[in-house]
Amino acid sequence: MMKTPLIIEQHFHGAYGVDFNRAEVNEIIDLAKKLKSTGIGGFFPTLVTDSVENIKRQIAVIKEASKSCPEILGIHLEGIFINPTKKGIHNSEHFLPLTVENYKKLEDDFIKIVTLAPELDEGLIEYLKKNEIKVQAGHCTGFGKVDAVTHMYNAMSGVTHRGISTALSALINDDIYTEVIADGIHVSDDALKLLFKSKPEDKVILISDALPITYSNIEETTFADSKIYYDGKSAKSADGTIAGSTMLLPEIIKILGNKNMFNPRFIQNTYNYHNLHPIGEITWDENYNITNIEY
Repeated sequence: MMKTPLIIEQHFHGAYGVDFNRAEVNEIIDLAKKLKSTGIGGFFPTLVTDSVENIKRQIAVIKEASKSCPEILGIHLEGIFINPTKKGIHNSEHFLPLTVENYKKLEDDFIKIVTLAPELDEGLIEYLKKNEIKVQAGHCTGFGKVDAVTHMYNAMSGVTHRGISTALSALINDDIYTEVIADGIHVSDDALKLLFKSKPEDKVILISDALPITYSNIEETTFADSKIYYDGKSAKSADGTIAGSTMLLPEIIKILGNKNMFNPRFIQNTYNYHNLHPIGEITWDENYNITNIEY
């Protein structure tokens, strides 16, 4: 038996058919209730690249939902300020230069995390840090003065034996946090082992990067302006580009646990990263099934 704090999802785009880039207030409130029943006690709705107008609209929607849902801890803005060469599923038509002026087009005090490409920075990183917003390197080829990297290994320059890269810099820098999607699809077991061996155990953050189709009957949807197809195992675009995950963190933790790769510290790390006090408690059995949730 193992006890941990409730899980915090700091990077996911939706679940149960709810898409944070499209959802209405009542849908987000209903989703929060479902998440609590799975052991997820807090989350940062993550907005994928979109038009400035729609992102502003969805920020307002999420803020309104948060009035009824203390589980909503802030917004993770992923996209708009990323590198087209590492765009993944994102629509580069909406990308903007990394300037303070452009950020102010959608600025809001509920944005707590921004994923961006440090190598393209034109003063935005310094501005975000002054406003106590977590800056994460993602969909990029550089590194810079960031607090964390977004979904380690995915959509970034990989480990290399010549020169520098985002992944390599993240592995050797003990001061920054590393998000990782440990669903067995986005990152191989060997790459996970390298991460867990290289990084201090208090700097690993598990994320799901879950898509809205997660735990739904949806097999085809539009996400980030692209058609996404779910084959029962993974979700990809028509050209084979892998999108986010199709499972939430409790399931990912079970997968890691059954491979003897899970460290309970990984759950606590997200609290530390955001200076949050533990929320409730989860009891797990020896097979990493949740047997009790206390709020």
